[in-house]
Amino acid sequence: MERAFWVRSAGHGDIRPVRLPEYVRDDLLVRTLYTGVSRGTETLVFRGEVPANQYDVMRAPFQEGDFPAPVKYGYLNVGVVEQGPDDLLGRAVFCLYPHQTRYVVPAAAVTLVPDNVPAERAVLAGTVETAVNVAWDAAPRLGDRIAVVGAGMVGSSVAAILARFTDVQLVDIDPEKAAVAAAIGVEFVSPDSAKGGCDLVVHASATETGLACAIGLTAPGGEVIEVSWYGDRRVNVPLGEWFHSRRLGIRASQVGTVAHPRRTYPQRMALAMELLADPMFDALISGEFRFDELPEVMPKLASGELGGLCTRIRYERA
Repeated sequence: MERAFWVRSAGHGDIRPVRLPEYVRDDLLVRTLYTGVSRGTETLVFRGEVPANQYDVMRAPFQEGDFPAPVKYGYLNVGVVEQGPDDLLGRAVFCLYPHQTRYVVPAAAVTLVPDNVPAERAVLAGTVETAVNVAWDAAPRLGDRIAVVGAGMVGSSVAAILARFTDVQLVDIDPEKAAVAAAIGVEFVSPDSAKGGCDLVVHASATETGLACAIGLTAPGGEVIEVSWYGDRRVNVPLGEWFHSRRLGIRASQVGTVAHPRRTYPQRMALAMELLADPMFDALISGEFRFDELPEVMPKLASGELGGLCTRIRYERA
């Protein structure tokens, strides 16, 4: 009998016993080492803010239960293989699995964590994979003036990747995010001091004011890539100011589809793992708690009482 975290009702969660399915050939038994809490999507699910018409689209690969609750939800899991093929035994793997002490999945459902990527950092693989997809959607050109509005997990990861092409300014209202920007090698600015005339702006703040800022920073003929997930909230978009006169575009990006026409899901994840060899991504980990503390931690993350970026959950060896 194992244990898993469930959202019991909007804003409330608990740890429940789980009986594992029968282990069969080509399956892996994985003991969880760490999970990460997605500060955007996962806290939105915890608050019960998934729109009814998105219940099917928003399902995680190994979700149990249905929205709004009770539901077992999550997708940033790093564990060690305890049963499976000889070449995987004892190896660290990443899986899109919820918060659970052990689990059984097909071998094809995991990604091997390279030796040069610590398991503690590998919980960011799902977030960096999203950022890779955003970079493919954005298709920056050498020398583009780029801004990323919103220095959360996804926004900071996107800025780190796009900075490989050109200078990037990371825009956020929280001055404490300046330390994250410095760690990933990008310029940090407040909305009031951000430079306009950007060829490309990625919006990742999930706020109306952030979207308005992104539109205001975009140069004539430029484009805003919207990566925020608003759940069931309605958003006012200022289309009566700069939008028409500058002939701007707003385009969605989301991780459910591979944005590169010649890449697959496994190839995208493998690239994310390759990028995570860079220790700069450690700056995205803001704190760590024990698995048993998760029912008390999640409400604080969802309400904003606990700040920072990715919260890592540590599992005691059983």
